[in-house]
Amino acid sequence: MNELVHAGRGRRSRSAAPARKPPGRTNDPERTQANILEVAEAEFGEKGLAGARIDEIAEATKTSKRMIYYYFGSKEGLYLAVLEESYRRVRDVESELKLQDLDPEDALRRLVAFTFDHHLHHENYIRLVMSENINRGQYMAQSQRIQDLNVPAIAAIRHLYERGVKAGAFRKGLDPVDIHASISALSFFNVSNRHTFGTIFKLDMLSPSYIAQRRANVTEMVVRFVRK
Repeated sequence: MNELVHAGRGRRSRSAAPARKPPGRTNDPERTQANILEVAEAEFGEKGLAGARIDEIAEATKTSKRMIYYYFGSKEGLYLAVLEESYRRVRDVESELKLQDLDPEDALRRLVAFTFDHHLHHENYIRLVMSENINRGQYMAQSQRIQDLNVPAIAAIRHLYERGVKAGAFRKGLDPVDIHASISALSFFNVSNRHTFGTIFKLDMLSPSYIAQRRANVTEMVVRFVRK
């Protein structure tokens, strides 16, 4: 889309047709799109796809509905772009954990702690995933990008696990996807069920002491599951 915005910047005759530009004024289309995605993540996370309003996103970003549709095509297109961006961010940080520089158990502990903390501090990400499950994954199924983003994540766990098996630290016969599912499930629940679980059992699940203990417990559960 940037080609459309920046087309025709070179010298041209007066009779040449002006390049197509997005509606409204923008000097930084990439920043504009990033701002729209950030605000839309909060809107979709809070209200879901059905309840979110493009008008609210346009007002909060000081753009227009027309500009949002120019960049993302439709409300559903924006929703899918938000899902893709959310997954991209978490996978980008995962790739910087340098798990290969640690022994297998320490690497696994780092990965679990990172996942726990990421989910803890990105409640909108959790809500988006919950919303997409309500939609039975129909929009995510349209995104090859999300599929591609998750390939390196599983490859990293597979490499970590195989190193652990070779070193005699991890037991044989585990599926890296199952290890990933266990890490995700334990970290996800801490946020997705915070209000209901906390209410039933009278827990302050946002207190520093609870978070520290729960992080340690989740990490230990995953390590013991994998450990030989």
